[in-house]
Amino acid sequence: MILSGFKLGKAIAYALNHEKTFKNVLLDGKLVFSNNQAERAIKTLLLERKNWLFSQIFEGAQTSPIILSLIETIQRNNLDPEKYIEYLLDKLPNEEILTDKERMSAYYHGQKKFMNHVKQKRSK
Repeated sequence: MILSGFKLGKAIAYALNHEKTFKNVLLDGKLVFSNNQAERAIKTLLLERKNWLFSQIFEGAQTSPIILSLIETIQRNNLDPEKYIEYLLDKLPNEEILTDKERMSAYYHGQKKFMNHVKQKRSK
C-alpha cells in the first residue's frame, strides 16, 4: 500500500504510472532522465533572443530561432547541418510528402539513404 499523502508515496506512484517510459530510458543508452543537455543546447537561442528584438523584419525575428533550433538538433544528432539542410531544400520542394506518411518517412532520422547522405564525417 502506497501512502499517497507523503512525498515518497507520490514519487513511487509517479514512477509506477510512468513505468513504461522509465524502462525505455533504461533500455536505450542514448536516452537520459535529465533534460540538462537539452537546456544547454537552447542556451544559444536564449542568449540570441535579445538580438532578435532588433531585427529589421518581423518574419526574420520569428525565423531565426527556428533555424537555429533546427541546426542545433541536427548537430546533436551528429549530422552535418550543411548537408542536411541542402538535402531537404533540394528534395522537399519537389515532393508532395506532407500528406503521405510513407514518403515523409524517407526523411526521418535513421532512414539509411537519408542518413548516409547527411551524416557527419568523423575526424580522426
